[in-house]
Amino acid sequence: MLLLVGLGNPGAEYAGNRHNIGFMAVDEIVRRHGFGPWRKRFQAKIAEGTVALPNGGTEKVLAIQPQTYMNLSGQSVGDAAGFYKLGPERVVVFHDELDLAPGRLRVKRGGGAGGHNGLRSIDAHLGPDYWRVRLGIGHPGDKALVHAYVLRDFAKADASWLPPLLAACADAFPLLAASAPDKFMNKVTVAIQPAKPEPAGNCAQS
Repeated sequence: MLLLVGLGNPGAEYAGNRHNIGFMAVDEIVRRHGFGPWRKRFQAKIAEGTVALPNGGTEKVLAIQPQTYMNLSGQSVGDAAGFYKLGPERVVVFHDELDLAPGRLRVKRGGGAGGHNGLRSIDAHLGPDYWRVRLGIGHPGDKALVHAYVLRDFAKADASWLPPLLAACADAFPLLAASAPDKFMNKVTVAIQPAKPEPAGNCAQS
């Protein structure tokens, strides 16, 4: 089993926030792959599904969105991982990343929290050796502006990259479930690159 975690804050007032891109990504994965309905457990919303892997096998996945607010996310993630006896290598966390440009994505296992309170909380309950899918939201340019920036809704201009990124993550997720993070990252990156313009043909001069 794989534990798929999306980070965010619960409640309609936070739903469109930049800080909630982890929730958004997991929502799209759950929808795209036909998971069961959301229900409440482990101080979280959870949904179960089975994902078809590229090699023809399947992987059972438990999607979880902690409802404890971001700073205490590790409580529900730790409870779920402990209940199913999952080590950190079977936990994948989707979260917002200030240090990546909007629409960029990186996957890594382990590392520091980088000032992200949700990751810091998970580190305290699981240790740092879980997988992180870092979804770039850009940086406001000044550390003092970060709190307001992440708790503000995405701008209208972000519609050019946000839906394609979420769709690409959902489409490529079987690669992540198959323990092929590099292939997952490459597929998402290719999918969200803007199409190159067709080369202009030679026009006859009149």
